[in-house]
Amino acid sequence: MARIRKAIFPVAGLGTRFLPATKAMPKEMLPIVDKPLIQYALEEADAAGIEQFIFVTGRGKTAIEDHFDHNVEVEHLLQERSSSKELESLRSLIMTPGSISYTRQQEPLGLGHAVWCARHYIQDEPFAVLLADDFIFGGPGCLQEMIEAYETCGGNMAAVMDVPQTQVSKYGIMDVAEDKGHLVSAKGVVEKPSLDKAPSTLAIIGRYILDPDIFGILDGQGKGASGEIQLTDALAAMLPTTPLSGVRFEGTRYDCGSKVGFLAANMAVGLAREDLRPDLMEVYKELLASPPSAKERKTFFNA
Repeated sequence: MARIRKAIFPVAGLGTRFLPATKAMPKEMLPIVDKPLIQYALEEADAAGIEQFIFVTGRGKTAIEDHFDHNVEVEHLLQERSSSKELESLRSLIMTPGSISYTRQQEPLGLGHAVWCARHYIQDEPFAVLLADDFIFGGPGCLQEMIEAYETCGGNMAAVMDVPQTQVSKYGIMDVAEDKGHLVSAKGVVEKPSLDKAPSTLAIIGRYILDPDIFGILDGQGKGASGEIQLTDALAAMLPTTPLSGVRFEGTRYDCGSKVGFLAANMAVGLAREDLRPDLMEVYKELLASPPSAKERKTFFNA
């Protein structure tokens, strides 16, 4: 079975739910404590053995390219100050020359279209897809878990998690054929179904391993839910000739496309850091004991 060497990172989204913060900054550059979301995703892929990193970008995303390149001025300043820890942190971002590629998605036509835009970089190899705003904390690394499972079953694969019934309309939902706990086989998948049409509560989240034949399906695929070219529709179209599996991963997933999920991820990572935990615990205790008053909230937000 072919080894998974390449990964696509769709980063062309506009991040409108975080405006005005994302007016001039890609949403993937929003930090979880002191590292941007996209860096966590790339590090997850790197730890899983990915060798080629393909970013599908759009206008205003050059900060991502700059982030994974040298900043000579900052590095020189850190050297002068003997800030070796910070300097090493910056230099660890620099990947092997030629291992990162960028292509543009000129129109916001959905995840399926973004993946299709990277077809010439993938060619005929199976590949991974990682969505940076699905932040997965803890565990051995979601993509690593998926690659290990892929080596036993092949086909198409997605990370999955059980969600409350009230949330099924936000996700692609698997129609389960067999559930073995960690590994699930699917007989179908429905994008953003209403509760009465949802085949299960097993939701697909932003990690995939895909067969390259999916590009042929996406090439002629029309728009689906939300008026976009949906990746889940292509996965469904490939059944039953190409099996679809789901992997229940060990870590905790935070939806950093939402403000609450983003703040929760920052809290979780901050509390897990030994250098931050003691002070954060005191701050949280103070805030819970004496939250901002109604008058303070009104004054601040109406200022």
